[in-house]
Amino acid sequence: MKLILPLIFVAVTSFAQTGKWNGYKAAVVLTYDDALNVHLNNVIPSLDSAGFKATFYLTVASAAFTNRMDEWKRAAINGHELGNHTMYHPCVGGTPDRSWVKPEYDLKTYTMKQVEDEIRMTNVLLQTVDGKTERTFAYPCADITASGQSYIEAISDDFIGARGVRDEIIPFGKVDLYNTACFSMANASGESMIELVKKGIKEGGLVVLLFHGVGGEHGLNVALEEHRELIHFLKQNQEDVWVAPFIDVVKFLKTSQH
Repeated sequence: MKLILPLIFVAVTSFAQTGKWNGYKAAVVLTYDDALNVHLNNVIPSLDSAGFKATFYLTVASAAFTNRMDEWKRAAINGHELGNHTMYHPCVGGTPDRSWVKPEYDLKTYTMKQVEDEIRMTNVLLQTVDGKTERTFAYPCADITASGQSYIEAISDDFIGARGVRDEIIPFGKVDLYNTACFSMANASGESMIELVKKGIKEGGLVVLLFHGVGGEHGLNVALEEHRELIHFLKQNQEDVWVAPFIDVVKFLKTSQH
């Protein structure tokens, strides 16, 4: 027993230091917002070729969703997550940098019932596409209020987790499952995104990346070549990094943190 016990202790300690994230040193979640054509045309083929699955937060009024529902269904069958990003992408307007927010979709004037109804009907529509009842949510524009009141608690029973936007590598055991931090990528280089992942590996944390355009179609864009560079790095380091949809990471954390 004197010889066996120290060996067991070392093995458990080593796992605690390097394998907290489902046996990996760190976790990376790739998320893509707004249901864009480039997600189907550029992103999914690139991810599939590397064997990675991601989360696509769909604004279901988008033409790229309504006109290509069969393709989104195939993506879900193939292991990608279809997340809820509302029906009409309402955000808080009324500021110079939010001039694009239409008055009818301004969260400052949405009632709590309006935001709840829109989000829940989006869940119903997504279920008709992928057949799933468990889902995660992403707050449009990272806004969490309707008529000035937080709606996080109002929708928490409808989702198992939700993603916000806040630049932070999240330590294991410190994840806010209903407003999880992420880094928003706009004009980011492959090198800068890789450095974030490297930092995540070094710190043993969770790195959530948010993309809109990948190769165009959105003002917040990352060049396709830069995105491919990131995917190539993740592939090269897949022994250390768990790349998974947000819903899989949330389920893992709900099991391991309680």
